[in-house]
Amino acid sequence: MTAIDTSPSATSSSSSSVPIATRSTLLGTIGAYLTASDHKRIGRLLISVSAIFAIGTAIEGAVLGVERISPSSSIVDAGIIVQLFSALRFDLIFSVAAPLMLGLAVAVVPMQVGARALAFARAAMFGFYLWLFGVVLVGSAYLNNGGPGGGDAEMVDLFFAGLGLVIAGLLLISASVATTVLASRRAGMTLIETPIFSWSALVASVSMLLTLPVLGGALIYVAVDHAYERATFGATEGVNAWIGWALTSPQIFIVAIPTLGVLAQIVATMTRGKQPLRAGLFVGVGLMSTAVIGAVTQSSHTVNFSGNISDILKSLIPYLFFNDLSILGVLVVLGLCLLALKNEKAKLNAAFVPAFLGVGMVLTGMVGNAVYKILNFKLANTVFEEGVLVYVCYGVVLSGIGAVAHFGPRIWGREIQSAPVLGLGLLGFFATVLASLPYFIAGFADQPASVANGFDYSGPIWLWNSLVAAGHALMALVILLFFALAAKSFRSGTISTATSAELFESVNG
Repeated sequence: MTAIDTSPSATSSSSSSVPIATRSTLLGTIGAYLTASDHKRIGRLLISVSAIFAIGTAIEGAVLGVERISPSSSIVDAGIIVQLFSALRFDLIFSVAAPLMLGLAVAVVPMQVGARALAFARAAMFGFYLWLFGVVLVGSAYLNNGGPGGGDAEMVDLFFAGLGLVIAGLLLISASVATTVLASRRAGMTLIETPIFSWSALVASVSMLLTLPVLGGALIYVAVDHAYERATFGATEGVNAWIGWALTSPQIFIVAIPTLGVLAQIVATMTRGKQPLRAGLFVGVGLMSTAVIGAVTQSSHTVNFSGNISDILKSLIPYLFFNDLSILGVLVVLGLCLLALKNEKAKLNAAFVPAFLGVGMVLTGMVGNAVYKILNFKLANTVFEEGVLVYVCYGVVLSGIGAVAHFGPRIWGREIQSAPVLGLGLLGFFATVLASLPYFIAGFADQPASVANGFDYSGPIWLWNSLVAAGHALMALVILLFFALAAKSFRSGTISTATSAELFESVNG
């Protein structure tokens, strides 16, 4: 028995290159996507749907920013506002960042490793449906006051069911990607020769396979308790205490692991040669995956400065191990990529700008998290942590823009315009800073998290929250414009002239 699902659409890419005009009917095209086992089609679905969700999530963030401009007045109903805060966290991670990176992996990895098809392609397609239906159920629960802390018990049960489907779907897709890299490489390609993006996809997929079952287990006992006694785990109000770790750091760093692979792969193409110290890139990606340790153990460590030197060192070592090894991994990859650009053959690629800025935003969020922990949680329950989350997840979105611009011609068969990609990358960077940095400042001013009304502190409350609202709105515009650009380019743009040799060169830096 083989890990490869063989079918006409899985074993040949010809179906994706046939002009739409030659397809029998629109219904037939839709049916082909609904039952797809071709990795490119599955990847396109994940990328496209997550982009649509990203627009809605950015609008959601803008609404919450506007709501907090004046703590004494309210625009949104008070019964919904708590659900919106929780929904923003869920959407940033599970509706946008995770499926976007997995979608890119599904579309690109089989081409990079020379696989005949995606391993367990039908399972991956089923995983897409589970994820999509799960997100819809979770959204419905939030809209009906059924998220964590919600007042409708039946809708809370719906939230549990939807989140369970999301976890199951992402696990199936992750298993498919990991198996493709491990078992379906072309003859002669060793694991150490795997292209850097595929390596990062493997590390991210395995990391999800290690952490998401922990979330699933916690979800099961919380759901069972909620359905019966509601006494052991805090009922509705106690949900976040048991599954909240999956909606914050270090779990959020795991979904950002492929951003390192995207950047390194683009740099390899720009330099038209091999990366210097390529093994160092592998080590950097692996170091970033140490975030798994904190996520699986659901533990956090801070530095105790109140004791003697011995006490400080005892708390410093686990703090560095749980929080700063992942930062070191990002710095290693960034350093090696910048070193590679010193090559005189390097040629600027527009996709590099959003990919580089995306990794920079992820790094900023990780450093912010380290500051949050080293201050011994003095920033706990403030908007500072929300700023960390937005930095990381919007960094993933920026990296996704760079990845689509770079890999898109191989996935869709047509070129995308470079100048708009460059401009949108810079605009997306500006939007991310606007949506995140003010909450770093407001966090030190003790603006409470997940609260829109009834708070006060010395400082321009209206300014910080207005900037955040503008940043989210601008990011929604950036994603919408890039979505429109990609849709137009990949439908009617110039046909890609990339040969097999050029593709091989571009993925084996």
